[in-house]
Amino acid sequence: MTFNMKLSPLKYLFLLALIILFSCNQKKTEPFTFVQMCDTQLGMGGYEHDVQTFTQAVEIINEMEPDFVLICGDLVHHATDSSFNDFIEIRNGFSMPSYCAAGNHDIGNNPTESSLEKYRNVIGDDYYNFQHKGYSFTVCNTELWKVDCGEESEKHNQWFMETVKNTTGEDQPGFVMGHYPLYLDEPEEEDKYFNIPLNKRKELLSLFEQQNIKAYLSGHAHRTIINDYNGIQMVTGETTSKNFDEAPMGFRVWNVTADSIWHEFMALD
Repeated sequence: MTFNMKLSPLKYLFLLALIILFSCNQKKTEPFTFVQMCDTQLGMGGYEHDVQTFTQAVEIINEMEPDFVLICGDLVHHATDSSFNDFIEIRNGFSMPSYCAAGNHDIGNNPTESSLEKYRNVIGDDYYNFQHKGYSFTVCNTELWKVDCGEESEKHNQWFMETVKNTTGEDQPGFVMGHYPLYLDEPEEEDKYFNIPLNKRKELLSLFEQQNIKAYLSGHAHRTIINDYNGIQMVTGETTSKNFDEAPMGFRVWNVTADSIWHEFMALD
């Protein structure tokens, strides 16, 4: 860039400061792709079947070379050492980073100190945040909203609310990933096994609107559910274990550009 050197030093510095300020305020987002997987759940659709389909998905995804993979909970059907070890072995086949959310089968419908500790020791953190190309990704433990686990639920909820408020906003878009869908058909639907309790759901939907959350990704339902909540994409994807709606096994590929965010289903052979 060429500047008119006839400007006074003071005007020159002022112009330079404006350029730097303008540059810093630009959205630093870049195009990228990622994969949403749901309910690998080794043992749900037949153990050998689920091992085979998860392995096949890893091979296909590696060929596609997305930036990373999100796995929306229920990694295994029974949280045993052997099933977790098989999951980890297959997951280690990814040639790109992969991020997991905890599912109800991974930590129990009523998580305990022991089940949470085991998951954290074997798989890793059950809630966390990471940044990627101008976007914030917040991974939550929906089981701690589904049931009251005392201090664990309080700690998780405080962390989540503060993290989303501190890492997203008008100039910082975000995604949230969990296991349970917030709702299946209607935002005001009654509490069910497959959704988040209504009071918490309302609070989260309001937060997502305020904080420029672009999409909420989930699993658990074992069927395809795609909703739009005031411009926020709510997507529960297909599994690689067993789909109750008889959809093919597979996963979703998300494409993020400066102008749009869209996704498509990719079936396994």
